[in-house]
Amino acid sequence: MGRGKIVIRRIDNSTSRQVTFSKRRKGLIKKAKELAILCDAQVGLVIFSSTGKLHEYSSTSMKSVFERYQTTKEEHLQPLNPLSDVKFWQRETAILRQELKNLRETHRKLMGEQLSGLNVKDLHNLENQLEMSLRGVRVKKEQILNDEIRELSRKGSMIHQENVELCRKANLVRQENMELLEKVYGTSNVNSSNENGFYPYELRTAEDPHVAIHL
Repeated sequence: MGRGKIVIRRIDNSTSRQVTFSKRRKGLIKKAKELAILCDAQVGLVIFSSTGKLHEYSSTSMKSVFERYQTTKEEHLQPLNPLSDVKFWQRETAILRQELKNLRETHRKLMGEQLSGLNVKDLHNLENQLEMSLRGVRVKKEQILNDEIRELSRKGSMIHQENVELCRKANLVRQENMELLEKVYGTSNVNSSNENGFYPYELRTAEDPHVAIHL
């Protein structure tokens, strides 16, 4: 007597279900191997059990099979009918033209043009929008001015420090000149020259770094 036909439905008994899954999985992987060898086909098989365990088989590598599948799928999804492709771009062009028209109308309203068709509520909303835009412009302007003031203050501080450093160096040069004169002419001659108001190399500095230095 031949074997009866098995009804394909979910097996309720968990033990029988697991045994059937193990047998059928091995048979499916065996058939996939045979298909890849006999027909020189690229085969990739992925199986998840009811418990979430992964079982897979690939004739080459699962990554290459998956990448080829993705590429082929994207190619098939591209429109093959030139007429439908033209209609698609015509619809896109019409949408973009309408958006451009709306933007132009909004721009004219913001510039105070073509306001005849607006009611009081629309004009109030437009006024609020302009006030918000104006506040944003003022905030940005104030930020830029503050940045410029800080930058000028920083440069002014650097110039002040450079001026102080130049005054210090000038005083050092003056001191060296005085010492050199004392060695060359003697202390008495230098003192007498100072008493007469004559300084061979005179450098006068003040606390204010902006005072000119007389050589």
